[in-house]
Amino acid sequence: MNLRDLKYIISVAETRHFGKASERCFVSQPTLSGQIKKLEEELGVIIFERTNRSVEITPIGEAIMAHAYRILEQVGAIQQLALAHQDPLAGPLRIGAIPTLSPYLMPLILMPLKKQHPQMKLVLSEEMTDILLGRLHNFEIDAALLATPVDEQSLDVIPLFDEPFWLAYPREHPFYYKDEISRSDLDKTELLLLSEGHCLAKQAMDVCHLKDRKGQGDMADLRASSLETLLQLVGAGFGSTLVPALALRGSWASGSGIVARKLNLKDAYRRVSLVFRKSYPGRKALDEFARVILENLPDTVSPVIARKPVKKRTRPP
Repeated sequence: MNLRDLKYIISVAETRHFGKASERCFVSQPTLSGQIKKLEEELGVIIFERTNRSVEITPIGEAIMAHAYRILEQVGAIQQLALAHQDPLAGPLRIGAIPTLSPYLMPLILMPLKKQHPQMKLVLSEEMTDILLGRLHNFEIDAALLATPVDEQSLDVIPLFDEPFWLAYPREHPFYYKDEISRSDLDKTELLLLSEGHCLAKQAMDVCHLKDRKGQGDMADLRASSLETLLQLVGAGFGSTLVPALALRGSWASGSGIVARKLNLKDAYRRVSLVFRKSYPGRKALDEFARVILENLPDTVSPVIARKPVKKRTRPP
């Protein structure tokens, strides 16, 4: 058994296809298939159940795969350690980000990051929260920019900033003539939401207390797969929606017939954090990435300040 064998079985497990796995590993399919067969004979177990139409991982294969991922991460840790000896901020940094954050945050930090750390190669991917967490656990990315709390023992978090929600509505909407928008006002209006799977949809429902009337109203079935599409619907007069503060920098903010107002409600915000595996060896790179983010945020969001714990005073005996 060697590292090449582990890379082969991981590629097959991820693609569920020997041909695609061989292309990913830059070897011929017979070579990859033969090597995996030898590994199975060496271990005395079947890792993959093969048919003419599909490739499935056996239960023992799943257990082996978990160890294979850990081994390859440790190999990567050795490589990162050697690289860190030369430059702790050099090399690739694979960051995932949710779709309602990435288009608005990344333009703010890409150039500053490139100027300050030209040796750091930022590799970006954009997916919804559940997919990013899965990719994080599968060692496909190094960290993820998320806006929902994560409570898993294998993961650690760097809190970054609190992002307020703004209410976006058409100019002819009744909200245009109100001096203050209350939660009861939100409860009476029909709010456009993103499709299921987007954390922003759940956050909007929580802020507006929409859990009890989910699925009601004329616009209940009118959902969008992206924030930009949602705002196009608002601009066309179909209703109102909640917008995270960084999205105010989008093209829709001018000349679209949409009015945006900050909600003066205590819980009308989301906390954005950088989530990563505790075992990840490149913590210095993540700390620097977080620093660049915090230094280039607009004043529409509030950076999270890490406070030192206060020592409790003890009475003298």
